[in-house]
Amino acid sequence: MENLTVDDMTANGTSAQRNHTLGVWTDFTLEYKVVSVFLVSLICGVGIVGNMMVILVVLTTKHMRTPTNCYLVSLAAADLMVLTAAGLPNITDALCGQWVFGYAGCLGITYLQYLGINASSCSITAFTVERYIAICHPIKAQFLCTLSRAKRIILLVWTLTSAYCVMWLFLSDTETVAYDNAELLRCAYKVSRSQYLPIYFTDFTVFYALPLVLATVLYGLIARILFLNPLPSDPKRSTKKWRKETSRSGRMMCAGSSCSTTAASRRQVTKMLAVVVILFALLWMPYRTLVVVNSFLDKAYLDTWFLLFCRLCIYLNSAINPIIYNAMSQKFRTAFKKLCHCGPQRMEKPASYSVALTYSVIKEMSNGESHDHFATEMEDELNTPTTKFLPASVLPSAKKMSLDEPSLSGPGVKV
Repeated sequence: MENLTVDDMTANGTSAQRNHTLGVWTDFTLEYKVVSVFLVSLICGVGIVGNMMVILVVLTTKHMRTPTNCYLVSLAAADLMVLTAAGLPNITDALCGQWVFGYAGCLGITYLQYLGINASSCSITAFTVERYIAICHPIKAQFLCTLSRAKRIILLVWTLTSAYCVMWLFLSDTETVAYDNAELLRCAYKVSRSQYLPIYFTDFTVFYALPLVLATVLYGLIARILFLNPLPSDPKRSTKKWRKETSRSGRMMCAGSSCSTTAASRRQVTKMLAVVVILFALLWMPYRTLVVVNSFLDKAYLDTWFLLFCRLCIYLNSAINPIIYNAMSQKFRTAFKKLCHCGPQRMEKPASYSVALTYSVIKEMSNGESHDHFATEMEDELNTPTTKFLPASVLPSAKKMSLDEPSLSGPGVKV
């Protein structure tokens, strides 16, 4: 993909234009500078603060440390990298009209922006697959969707993307562009346009097209489970037949309104993550489309305002995720509020009886195998104890399980 911090004319023409006279240079208009600096500063400022808050609330709150939230921390770290390495340098570019960070800055910033972009795409793919396994294959999820495995996957994602992006350290370079009235320093690419296009299309396929196709298929399968075959919500209905059917299909068995509450929570979490994926697709589409179209044009379309719009969409994609979490996840919303208060406040205790019942049921189904995968269930809508939904015969075992299993305020508790 094109470098998000350089002049797109030099990015498309690359070094072929080095030291060639390009006519009279004109600076950006005052209107463009004001709008560009204001919007980029606003979006990047909000995004940096929001993503730092996501990382802090997950790392400092024990019951927020779930596999899904680990992937969200990885995504937040990648978005921070995009905002600082791609967004902030555009402010100086708009104000100064040229590259001001030198040769080392050109290599380092280019590397970091591609690393952030690719790592964010891989993090989205990872939590999409995790949600699919947790909801559509809950028995397998006990062994596949654990906190330790999530950490290993995240480490692998960052290791591979870091190694893949090393090539940009050899493809990036500074160049002096000569105009009739000025000479400007740019951060551009060493290779010609014809050599660069295969690299771009590889990035486009691996880190944009394929993740979106995979996400579309997996969220379709998830929707079939959560929305077309919902868990029963009427506690007075006979659940004997339903239990038998769900037992055969490998889905969780539970009773009455507790199933309804758990299903509602799962739907809410899935909706939130689906929104993240949809916005990723939509906000990256203008820039991706522009570069693809320019690849087949003799004279690239480089309207200044449209380029600004495309870049702002990218920065907005990296900044908006914490806002989505705050709007759609009560757990994140509560954690954000407590973090902003900056005081030693007592965190709300998760709904222990609902979790204990879930542990008890899944343990029975899996013949006592590991139940660590239930850290993937983010019980966002459980604000009050669900004891009133549990049959009297279940309460003793639920209470016993809450004593035998790991602490309900620890990493094993769902968010």
